[in-house]
Amino acid sequence: MASSANNSSVGKWEVVRKGKKQSGVAKSQPDKKSGGGGRKALSESNLLRVDAYPAVKMSETIFEGFEKIGKKLNKEQVPPPAEVQQKKPNAGKQNKKSPSNSSSKQNHYKSLEEAVKALDVMDLKQQLEKSQALFPENPCVWVKDLAGYLNSKLIAPDTDPTLSSYAHDYPYCLAGKELRSIVKNILGKSTDALKDFFDHCIFTMLRELDKQAGEPLHGYRMCIQAVMMNKPKVATLNLSEHLELLRSHQNRPAKCLSIMWALGQAGFYDLSQGVRVWLGIMLPVLGVKTLSAYAIAYLERLLSFHANLTKGFGVMGPKEFFPLLDFAYMPKNALSTSLQDQLRRLYPRLKVLAFGGKPESTLHTYFPSFLSRATPNCPDAMKKELLNSLTECLSVDAQSLGVWRQLYTKHLTQSSLLLNHLLNSWTKLSPKLRNNLQETIQSFRVTNEEIRATANSEDIQDCNAVCSSLQMKIRCQGFPWSRLLMAMLVFAAGFIAHDLRSHRTFAGSTTALYLERTGVTAVSQQAWRKVSYYSQQGISWLAEITPYYYSLAVEALGPLLDTALEKLKVAAVFVAQKSSEFILLVQENTPLLIEWINANTPESVFQFLEFVKELMLFVHQSFILPTLQYFITVMQHGWQSLQDSCNGEVSLHCMQNHVMAFTNSTWIYLQDTTTALRSWAQELLSRA
Repeated sequence: MASSANNSSVGKWEVVRKGKKQSGVAKSQPDKKSGGGGRKALSESNLLRVDAYPAVKMSETIFEGFEKIGKKLNKEQVPPPAEVQQKKPNAGKQNKKSPSNSSSKQNHYKSLEEAVKALDVMDLKQQLEKSQALFPENPCVWVKDLAGYLNSKLIAPDTDPTLSSYAHDYPYCLAGKELRSIVKNILGKSTDALKDFFDHCIFTMLRELDKQAGEPLHGYRMCIQAVMMNKPKVATLNLSEHLELLRSHQNRPAKCLSIMWALGQAGFYDLSQGVRVWLGIMLPVLGVKTLSAYAIAYLERLLSFHANLTKGFGVMGPKEFFPLLDFAYMPKNALSTSLQDQLRRLYPRLKVLAFGGKPESTLHTYFPSFLSRATPNCPDAMKKELLNSLTECLSVDAQSLGVWRQLYTKHLTQSSLLLNHLLNSWTKLSPKLRNNLQETIQSFRVTNEEIRATANSEDIQDCNAVCSSLQMKIRCQGFPWSRLLMAMLVFAAGFIAHDLRSHRTFAGSTTALYLERTGVTAVSQQAWRKVSYYSQQGISWLAEITPYYYSLAVEALGPLLDTALEKLKVAAVFVAQKSSEFILLVQENTPLLIEWINANTPESVFQFLEFVKELMLFVHQSFILPTLQYFITVMQHGWQSLQDSCNGEVSLHCMQNHVMAFTNSTWIYLQDTTTALRSWAQELLSRA
């Protein structure tokens, strides 16, 4: 354009314009060569300030290398004459469009399923092989090429950044076996670069969201899920920095939800990592209206996905648990009513996660925060939960009583509330807690006397009254009638058994004579005769009326039973048809399921199963078989000893003799013990 302008102008204006243009061109050429790197660095520094988080420095891909070479060649070209330069822009546009139309033409699909089916897996494999050949020692380039290729080919509508209406492993679940194998292979070779690759995917997604017509993010989502499937711990390596990144984009909900979705994928493969992500990323933004719904929905999905919570123990402590308690029960907080109810439904499972696998040694650390919140003015639902939790702490962890004694003077009002709760639920408390409370309540009464002059008199009076009532409960726990009755029954049964054994028959026993003297035998015989008589009368009456009523029942219920039988037959046929269809479906899909399991199950699982198999064989051969052989030998020796004691033949008479001998020895032992106890008691009384 400068040359054409110079040709069309005349006079001095032409000379001045020409000189300026030449000087300008002369100055611009070295500036471009020498200052290009500085301008690029300046733009990158500005980008870092906007993102508020250092971008991951990834190695250049093949395509970026080619692009830089092309730009360098364009800068070094000599400007052509004016006439040629006027024709060049159109030609340049044509040349620019032709490679894009021929080689990198993007197809837009109606759904992601169609895009995945249309993906050329062999082309992807070839591109990755080229990348590995050109950069054999730079796995960052390989995984970046993988993500760029997938994202450029999977052009389908992408509207929901959280994919909440799909399965937890969508969109990676759409990938076929061959594509999964390629992705798994390239990620396996790039283990050391997975952390940087994960951050690269997140930052690239954020940059695409900045664009008005940005590309869909399906390829980067699939790569993130593949990384989380192999190494879920990658998501929790830089949680603090990711939280800063999330807060820097807090006014852009789509970006925040994309970050939360990416980090949350770790929880579906490792519960402990999912809990860490939720506590470190989603709990701090739980009060943000645009993010709270997804945070609670993700928590619900995570806890329902993992039925066994033991793998999440040890992650959550009092520092993380009590903000959740406040969000769930405190009114007028940042959560809406529906979200608060949803979080309250999840609270019991969160409580299990917080208390962990050994609550008997950890609950005393939760006791102070529970106690400080249990004020008379807190909501009823929260008060009930706090008092139940405090009671659980006292029942399970004995150290909670010591913590309560230390906090008693600072929390008199809360302690009075807890003491009243213990008094009202005294019958529901465990015997262990009832016994442990005695010393604590006595120390409270001593403390009340010491601080009577300084503390609030009303609180002191309330605590004293409740402590007195609890001490009365402890001292008057009632007579153990059930134990006494059980002891009397056992003693009576033993006496009767010994009496029958001594006299050989019931008629000659002392028990029978005593029953005859008291008239119990006559009354029982008379009652037995009456019961026998009326039983015979009832049986004869039933024998007479049963045929008549049976015929009436057949006439009335026969047609109904026939109709029901026909309907049962029809239902059986229907169930059989549906069962056959289901069986056929199972037969068709079982090989696919087995193939999917074989493709997605790590090799370490099969090695572990083989190890378990060898361990079971070792235990069977080394422990179970010798133990069985030992028991068989012992039983044979026992049977042989029994035969020898019975003169070679085990009979009923011999077994009776053995039982009699055993009972005689037991009775003699009891008599000797009773005599010794009586002599000891008489000796004590004589000394007194």
